[in-house]
Amino acid sequence: MPEPAEPPEPRLAAWEARTDLALTVLAVAFLAAYAWQVLGTGASPGLRTALEVVLWVVWAVFAAEYLTRLWLAEHKLRFVGRHLFDLLAVALPMVRQLRALRLITVFKVLNRRLGVNFRGRIGVYVAGTTALVVLCAALAVLDAERSSPEASITSFGEALWWTMTTISTVGYGDLYPVTTEGRLVAVSLMVGGIALLGVVTGVIASWFVEKIAGAEQSIEDTTRTEVDSLRAEIRELRELLTRERGAPR
Repeated sequence: MPEPAEPPEPRLAAWEARTDLALTVLAVAFLAAYAWQVLGTGASPGLRTALEVVLWVVWAVFAAEYLTRLWLAEHKLRFVGRHLFDLLAVALPMVRQLRALRLITVFKVLNRRLGVNFRGRIGVYVAGTTALVVLCAALAVLDAERSSPEASITSFGEALWWTMTTISTVGYGDLYPVTTEGRLVAVSLMVGGIALLGVVTGVIASWFVEKIAGAEQSIEDTTRTEVDSLRAEIRELRELLTRERGAPR
């Protein structure tokens, strides 16, 4: 038996529609501030403090937005279960060592915006999502690793290389995270890499199926046209024979 349809959540849907664009802007601001903080090693203490304030303010907005959605949800347990990553991204960054996990919320918001804008263009959506995953993972693992004395990932170039080899499931092993937070980023990236490879494979398979179906449809249309033409000629020949047989000799 088919599963019963889930009851709609009109208040929650209306709230998400109203706040989607604002959250997207905040997510971009958060990502820019975080990248500046991670890559701008020569920034002054005042600038670093300002960037940290921006990050915590945006995180606080995301936390308040999550609590608001939870309050608006009519089925709260189901909401928590379906937005477990949102809850973790809001709760875990309270631990200083897990602050990079705030990027999970940023990624979810930006990925939702990509999905809205490019839902009909799968190739663009996959490329945008992949670039976003690579950037977020590289920043997160560099932020987590470079302060460790045993770290092998100490520059953004190395972080990008590690991210690309991990997300593609190649895994050379020349670079690897040694901190707990870095390994959590690695696990997330491995799962995301498998999912992205599945999507890319599905897109390629869908393209081939579409091309083959298009060729088959073209052949079928051509055959149908030729058959209709032959039927018309046969009909004309029958009419001509009928007239000749009925004509007086």
